[in-house]
Amino acid sequence: MTKQDIVNLYERYKKLHGNNAFKHISAILIEAKGLHNKDFLKNPTPKGDHEQSWKGFKGSALETLIDHVLKEEVNSLGLNIVSGKKFEKTKPENLSIELQTVKRNLSIDFGEFGFHIPDVDLVIYNPKTFKVVAVLSSKSTLRERIAQSGYWNIKIKNYDLTKHIKVFFVSPDEDGNFSLGRNLGKSRAIVETDLDGAYVMTEQSVRESEKVKTFDKFIDDLKKLLK
Repeated sequence: MTKQDIVNLYERYKKLHGNNAFKHISAILIEAKGLHNKDFLKNPTPKGDHEQSWKGFKGSALETLIDHVLKEEVNSLGLNIVSGKKFEKTKPENLSIELQTVKRNLSIDFGEFGFHIPDVDLVIYNPKTFKVVAVLSSKSTLRERIAQSGYWNIKIKNYDLTKHIKVFFVSPDEDGNFSLGRNLGKSRAIVETDLDGAYVMTEQSVRESEKVKTFDKFIDDLKKLLK
């Protein structure tokens, strides 16, 4: 199963649900898992563990979906969006001058231990100035990564060259941390105190706040940042 297959799945849901297709990300991932399993059975790994194989692919699939949904509107604002993995997995000499500069503008100084890129999934930046505007982390459930995102936000905000960068979390919230009627738990507390915000992709009713909103509000908030 390829990234294009994931995009094609989303576009099929978009024909059915229009601009609310983002609310069905979990359903898309469930369908994708079935297709991924069919591919896996044709060429299984030596251990034959599809769950493990899917777990590795699922994160990449969610990132692909978020990137696909946002790209056109992000570009319309004069910004670019790129995978954080591109900076981690590509040798510096193989990056364009533009992306080398963006990487430098995103790097955190760890003193004697060197400069390091925060663990983020997507980076939004201005292609004219190479200034990073925001970074996004994504997971289907908050408990998998939310504390890590909070850590990186603290590091980013404590470094003069990166303190302007907004750190957001995007999730279909499959464990229901943001749902109405749910008591405030640890994951929600981290978002409210240690992140710049979280955007939720779900059909469930969301307990919204200044920092927790449904995903369709992301672009409007991004526009406000640019002002």
